[in-house]
Amino acid sequence: MRTILWDDSFRRALKRLVRKKPRIQPKVTAILLALEADPFKPSLKTHKLQGELKNLWACSVDYDCRIVFAFEPVEEAEEDAIVLIDIGSHDEVY
Repeated sequence: MRTILWDDSFRRALKRLVRKKPRIQPKVTAILLALEADPFKPSLKTHKLQGELKNLWACSVDYDCRIVFAFEPVEEAEEDAIVLIDIGSHDEVY
C-alpha cells in the first residue's frame, strides 16, 4: 500500500468542491482508498498528463471530476508516495 500525502492546494480544492457538491464526498473518499491500494486500478482511469503537467498523473472520480497527483520517492520505502495536488472538473485542473 502506498502512502498518500495531501498538498495544501489539494485540501483547499477539496473543500471548495465539497462546498459546491456535498454528495461527492463519499465518492472522493472511496477513490482515495482505491488510489492508495492500487493507483493503476482500471476503474480509476489513471493516466499520465502531458504539456505543462507532464510530470503529473490524474485519475477519475466521476464523469467531470479529476484528481491530479504525483509519485514522489520516499526514503526506505518500497513504493513511491502519492502526493495529491488538485481536484476539480476537467477544465479546472487541466
